[in-house]
Amino acid sequence: MPFLIETFDKPHTQALRQALRDKHLDFLEENKSLLLACGAKLEDDGTGGTGSVYIVDLETRAEAEDFVNADPFAEGGLFERTVITRWRKAYLGGECYL
Repeated sequence: MPFLIETFDKPHTQALRQALRDKHLDFLEENKSLLLACGAKLEDDGTGGTGSVYIVDLETRAEAEDFVNADPFAEGGLFERTVITRWRKAYLGGECYL
């Protein structure tokens, strides 16, 4: 069952986000088989990340917690908070799953 993970960056951490970005992208590549979707949340003008959204295909909340906690963004102290919610796929990529 998929989980939606939403993270919120600590204030004034854009430089930290950029410093950790390459390791974060490597982490995503290593775990791409678990990812249904992911990406950065941006300021309204399209600049600066404010957090991330991941939709991961994992069996348990504990696995989702382990996943996000292993992300270099989390290990590096970027996130102020994280919200994990069980998610039901209804539409993805134009496909209906209802």
